Amino acid sequence: MRPLDPRLLRYARSARAYVILTTVLGLVVAVLVVAQALLIARILAPAVSGTLGPSPLVAVAGLVGLLAAVVAARALATWTQERFALRAAARTIAELRESVVQHAARLGPRWIASGRGPEVATLATRGLDDLEPYLVRYLPQLLLAATVTPLGILVVFGLDWVSAVIIVVTIPLVPIFMILVGHLTAGAAARRLAVVQRLGSQVLDLLTGLPTLRAFGREIGPQARVRALGEANRRATMGTLRIAFLSGMVLELLTTLSVAVVAVGIGLRLLRGEGIDLEAGLAVLILAPEVYLPLRQVGAQFHASTDGLAAAEQAFEVLETPARPRGTAPCPPLRGSTVAVEGVSVRAGDRAATAPADLSFSFTVPDDGSRGRVVALTGPSGSGKSTAALVLLALHDPDEGRVSVRAADGSVVDLRDLDPRTWWSQITWVPQRPALAPGRLRDVVRDEREARDEDVERAARLSGLDAVVASLPDGWDTVVGRGGSGLSVGQRQRVALAQALLDDPARSPVVVLDEPTAHLDARGEQAVLESVRAWRDAGRTVLVVAHRASLVALADDVVSVWSQVTEPAGRTAGPASRNAPTGATEPSGPAGSGPVPANGTSA
Repeated sequence: MRPLDPRLLRYARSARAYVILTTVLGLVVAVLVVAQALLIARILAPAVSGTLGPSPLVAVAGLVGLLAAVVAARALATWTQERFALRAAARTIAELRESVVQHAARLGPRWIASGRGPEVATLATRGLDDLEPYLVRYLPQLLLAATVTPLGILVVFGLDWVSAVIIVVTIPLVPIFMILVGHLTAGAAARRLAVVQRLGSQVLDLLTGLPTLRAFGREIGPQARVRALGEANRRATMGTLRIAFLSGMVLELLTTLSVAVVAVGIGLRLLRGEGIDLEAGLAVLILAPEVYLPLRQVGAQFHASTDGLAAAEQAFEVLETPARPRGTAPCPPLRGSTVAVEGVSVRAGDRAATAPADLSFSFTVPDDGSRGRVVALTGPSGSGKSTAALVLLALHDPDEGRVSVRAADGSVVDLRDLDPRTWWSQITWVPQRPALAPGRLRDVVRDEREARDEDVERAARLSGLDAVVASLPDGWDTVVGRGGSGLSVGQRQRVALAQALLDDPARSPVVVLDEPTAHLDARGEQAVLESVRAWRDAGRTVLVVAHRASLVALADDVVSVWSQVTEPAGRTAGPASRNAPTGATEPSGPAGSGPVPANGTSA
């Protein structure tokens, strides 16, 4: 990443205002530094030469007051920059974090599942926080080096051209050494970030699979791997610090010797009384360290910012990954509309298969007052049932086919042309592994909605959450952690079902359930069945990914989903025998409900 990457200004608005403010303050500080040096030289020169007269304090009182004002103004400018630096850094990091998470969501679950999920999680949490030293310490010094150093050289040239030549000859050595050391530090920072991401991925996988590991008595096994990654992180961090200390020493030695050369030259010429007077010599001696100081600070602070620079580079890589642009058309009211899945096929990631393959079905959302319907997606594991649900939710684009909505007025619109927010607002989704917001259980179920206590209790009875509440020591006041920590997967699923039961049927007439009984026992399964019946009785259309026969038996319409194996040469080998279609959609509801066309068959 460049010292000031334009992409940072493009993706974080707060960074733009901060850079402008820091540049203005840098110019102010540059002028004040020059003024301070000239005033100190003007005061000290007659004092050293003894030409102040009988009342030295009176003679320099005005200059001393002006010097005090300059010093106070410089301190105020520095304080202002530091005050706004922390705020700007927090806002910039928050904006980048939000942009990364939103863009990752637009790239879809398949992109996240390709191995980028843990990377994005680490980047959006620990990684981007390392950008703060870059914004708070490194960037201000970089802008000071671009203002104070050139202005100081111009002033020194006007006072003593010999000293200016010495500075101009020696000052390029500082960035040369910074570049050499920077390459080493950047590589160390990139390695450290990679180690942190591997550690985060390992720990995340471990926590996800911990219940299974505990069930088989293997929870102690992965600790050696986590310990090894932690040790690698320690070594990478110490390597970065070692390079930082060594490079800081090199820069300090280089700038100290350069200032010493300037001072020796001025001293020898003052002794000879040639080429420079005392006031100009003092001014140059005071300005010389100030000319080198910003570059020294840039080199010293660069190492504190390398981790943040590496994280920002990865953030820009995520943000620059092309994603399909969202539609802008508003979604028509789903009440009375027909949703059609037409020949949808999705390539199954790294598998040589298409799952689902050529999937077609449709369902009509009933008008207000009409009885709802339950549509079940069935098929073997790996046939693409959950992927079909993601396509219907506009969370994943099909490789072939489309999903269309025929409104009650007869107009037809492609799902990809719709603003997804207007589509999602009319759908209730309960995934396999719900992620819950932290807070008290009662507040989590309400999910910031105005719901009466009796409605919450009724939703808990229907979803089976009442049994969970009764088993908790604090009941409804039990505090649930981030993501639902503190509850098992089955308990989280019941909480998600209760949340869905509180949704207004008029606003979200469609409910999508992905394997709602996967982590539930017999009683939990019965609670799911009761919830589905309640939604259907409320006039809502329920699309459920089902494995268990009880859910399939409850469905009004059954859609068979299958996958198709693809040969490496790009030819299709036909559907696998175990994934072969079971035929047309079979009605399993009341008589006269009619089938829904599935997988190319027509009703």
